[in-house]
Amino acid sequence: MTEVYDTLIIGAGPGGLSTAIYTGRAGLKTLLVEKGNTGGRINDTAEIRNYPGVLSESGQGLMRRFKQHAESFPSVETLRSTVSEIRCEGDLFEVVTRRRGSLFSRSIVLATGTRPRSTGIPAEQEFVGRGVAYCATCDGEFFRDKAIHVLGAGDQAIEEADWLTRYARKVTVIVIHDQGHFDCNQIAVDKARCNPRIEFIWNSTLHDIQGRENVERLVLENVHTGELSTIPSEGIFLFIGMIPQSEFIPDWIDRDSHGYLTTNPRCETSCPGIYAVGDLRNTPLRQVVTAAADGAIAAVGVEHYLQEQKEIAGLLSADSGVLSILFWDPYDAMQQSNLPAIEQRLQSQGRVQRLDVTRHDLLFRQLGLNATPAFARYQNGKLLHSEIIPLTAPDECQM
Repeated sequence: MTEVYDTLIIGAGPGGLSTAIYTGRAGLKTLLVEKGNTGGRINDTAEIRNYPGVLSESGQGLMRRFKQHAESFPSVETLRSTVSEIRCEGDLFEVVTRRRGSLFSRSIVLATGTRPRSTGIPAEQEFVGRGVAYCATCDGEFFRDKAIHVLGAGDQAIEEADWLTRYARKVTVIVIHDQGHFDCNQIAVDKARCNPRIEFIWNSTLHDIQGRENVERLVLENVHTGELSTIPSEGIFLFIGMIPQSEFIPDWIDRDSHGYLTTNPRCETSCPGIYAVGDLRNTPLRQVVTAAADGAIAAVGVEHYLQEQKEIAGLLSADSGVLSILFWDPYDAMQQSNLPAIEQRLQSQGRVQRLDVTRHDLLFRQLGLNATPAFARYQNGKLLHSEIIPLTAPDECQM
């Protein structure tokens, strides 16, 4: 018999682990799937000083606590595997993995995060591990006493440049903007400017990377004049932004113009039952604390979704007869005044069940309805008709 999970979480970073903590506490049968190391990119952070209640902790240390907490619940399982596809199979979702076959779940939480953006320069991939790097805490020690460069002007670039001075004798930051302009927080700027080992090259971007076995030179392009210049370098760290890891996520889940998944306030995607948390979703802030909050929100959303599924199945059973489900918003005064007349007319066709869309909107959304009041008429669980009911005066509404 195929095992079915209440929820399947893809990605074991802070968002995914937080979700597992909450679903585990709720007793939901949970499977947490991760292709790499638990914790995600935050493992590369040497010190975290802005997580509430934790004065100072490494990324690995904090994620170790998250993992221990999630695994303390008997309903939470973990699996090391790579997800290649997601399919919708009736009321279930099928998650296809490369080596573990297909997994089935009633809901999904996507927590795959992001990965570093590439420059598109062919030599970048050629020199990865031989002078091109993306993680200061992972690779900084390999550049001890060397003169290296950092590309970028955001929080990560400037903060990591400061970290790299623990090892490198000199760190030069290549900034695309005019002198003095950054894309990061002022605290990081002030700290970098006070660091005697950090220098800046302004109005420039990376044109090429050159060398024999390892990085030896960088070709820079002035963004105003287009002039190219070649400078010596013993390595370069690229911090030019991140892109969502969403290659396996189907096109029928909505994204924004940058490829991040769009969600509602419950962290639910455009597909009911599929949620997105952390850096993968469209959010104004990407931090451990916001990813953890997303996980809590999504887990409660999953609970609510599963409960609604059960309620709908009970309403629309094979022997339910003729049933009209009346969708309404109790906070709309006009709907309140019209509701008795609407319900009376619907009762001439069979039983009527009210559903408050501010609390129970799953079936409403599945039907593609976008306004209330509305109704859907079923016979023995099969949809006969649905429509939005226009409102005029209380005694004039028609169906």
